[in-house]
Amino acid sequence: MTRPLRLELAGGLYHVTSRGDRRELIYDTDKDRDKWLEILGNVCTRYNWRCHAYCLMKTSMGSKLQWGQTRLISLISIIYWFLFLIRSSLH
Repeated sequence: MTRPLRLELAGGLYHVTSRGDRRELIYDTDKDRDKWLEILGNVCTRYNWRCHAYCLMKTSMGSKLQWGQTRLISLISIIYWFLFLIRSSLH
């Protein structure tokens, strides 16, 4: 069964999460966390999003985002791109 489509409303507040596969690390070092926060900040500025809260753990991340000009799927794509780069550097 497929997941229902996410309802996206301009100015809507969303809880965005991501987890490592099989509890693998997402962030290996504090430098990885700092880089993610830099990317998130740049994306929020560029697309007029507001980050109300975030939590970065070794195997997962969560954030509360309010989006403005661009659809939420853009951030989700950026998250996966970042996680791919981090995981590639761990191996």
